[in-house]
Amino acid sequence: MVPFSFAGHAFEALPEGALYWPARRALLVADLHFEKASWFATHGQMLPPYDSLATLKGLEELVDRTGAHELWCLGDSFHDVDAGERLTGAARALLTTLIGRLRWTWITGNHDPAGAERWGAEVLEEADVDGILLRHEADPQELRPELSGHFHPKLRLTVRGRRLSRRCFVTTSRKIVLPAFGSLTGGLDAGHPEILRAVGRDAEAMIAVEGRLLRFPVAA
Repeated sequence: MVPFSFAGHAFEALPEGALYWPARRALLVADLHFEKASWFATHGQMLPPYDSLATLKGLEELVDRTGAHELWCLGDSFHDVDAGERLTGAARALLTTLIGRLRWTWITGNHDPAGAERWGAEVLEEADVDGILLRHEADPQELRPELSGHFHPKLRLTVRGRRLSRRCFVTTSRKIVLPAFGSLTGGLDAGHPEILRAVGRDAEAMIAVEGRLLRFPVAA
């Protein structure tokens, strides 16, 4: 975990694309997209049906590593409103166990307006937590500090002739867009005009690696 400051609070960025908030012992993740593979299967595109369990195991590992007491899911936790019904038995059991261990809050997104409610925990459209807004999609008009998801940002670079793509946070002085945490998610280029429209053109891409934060300016 790599510490940094945002809006007067100390956070830690995790290479897996999550944030840890030490003062609250809270993990924040975005865009889990449970059962995306099975949704594709119902539309004729067969993918290995293990994405939800892989995502939940990744969450479990971070909870164990950080000792988190809270978990905030910043929207699109379920790929569609019926995704919860398609979870495998193992995924259901692990999700139930994790919800029982933590103060778990679902922030609703555009994919899951009702899908989270059947699993218990608190369900909110957005939340003001210690002066920081938690919501699914960044609001360009919002002047208060804000954490969000939705865009699945990735930084794409060419290094020594090789094209590389890494999930990243997109940050400004007032906003952080988290990358998608789900194991089966695509990504939008960090400098995409839609991301910059939402957060502002002074944005940076931030990647946590090996105890360091790498920052790259992004532009449309």
